[in-house]
Amino acid sequence: MTQDKICTLEQAINQVEKWQSEGKKIVFTNGCFDIVHLGHIDYLEKARKLGDKLVLGLNTDASVNRLKGPTRPVVNEYARSRMMAAFEFVDTVILFDEPTPLQVIEQVKPDILVKGDDYTVETIVGSDFVLAKGGEVKTISLVEGYSTTSLIQKIKQL
Repeated sequence: MTQDKICTLEQAINQVEKWQSEGKKIVFTNGCFDIVHLGHIDYLEKARKLGDKLVLGLNTDASVNRLKGPTRPVVNEYARSRMMAAFEFVDTVILFDEPTPLQVIEQVKPDILVKGDDYTVETIVGSDFVLAKGGEVKTISLVEGYSTTSLIQKIKQL
């Protein structure tokens, strides 16, 4: 079941340690993933191809609300986490409530940290930590013309 991929931070840490002991490379990324669109799917598929397992940090509803404003998220965290877990290229989903995923990154200790190319390596939260432990930090080209904000604006115009 997809629910089995949704883990507490402690469960995710244990799973990642097991995978790493088996020699698997762990990729970590994070986001709100409010209204899932092609840009999200393309990004997550590319992220997963960088390693053996993809761990996704997902902002809680309260966290999305603080980041995006009072009308967000459109889709609640339970539904968003189930949708993310349903993708075959996502191996684990961890909800986090903090303003950034730094605490999750420091505890999960991924081998590869990934964000979209709207970031630079220097501006990616957790990049210093991952690089200092010998890991890699990468950016992935985003599909132009796809964003949750633009989808919401388009719907409002209907």
